[in-house]
This record gives sequence, C-alpha cells and structure tokens, in this order.
Amino acid sequence: MGQMNRFLRVFPVLIFAAIAIPLLVVAFVARRRSTRTGEHPATATAAEQSRNEEEFAEAERYQEEWREEQHKHPHDTRFP
Repeated sequence: MGQMNRFLRVFPVLIFAAIAIPLLVVAFVARRRSTRTGEHPATATAAEQSRNEEEFAEAERYQEEWREEQHKHPHDTRFP
C-alpha cells in the first residue's frame, strides 16, 4: 500500500514532465529557427544591404549629435 500511495503521488509529476519538457524543447528550437532566419534574410539584395548600411550610418550620426546635445545641456537627473 505504501509503494502504491507513493506511485500515485509521483505519477502526475512524471506525466507532466513527459509532456512539458518535449514541448519546451520544440518551442525553443522553433524560436531559434525563426530568430535566425529573421536576422539574416537570405533574399537580401545588394541594394537592400546598402540601404540598411546607410540607415545604420544615419542612425549612428544622429546618436552622436544627440549625445553632444545632451552634454551641452545637461538635465537635472536627481530624484527628490
């Protein structure tokens, strides 16, 4: 009776683990694949790549201008 009682307490945990762990592994693998394909599109043309590089360069220039402006006019960042 003691072993059967112990089995009945552990059985739901075993079933949960047998279902949840493979589902988590499948979800993780699917997420990695979708992220990997999104980061490096295989169909990017030379024109698209050059446009992306120009946009990144423009964003970096703007970021530098913004930082210089923030250093010229520092705001009071202390909290009361």
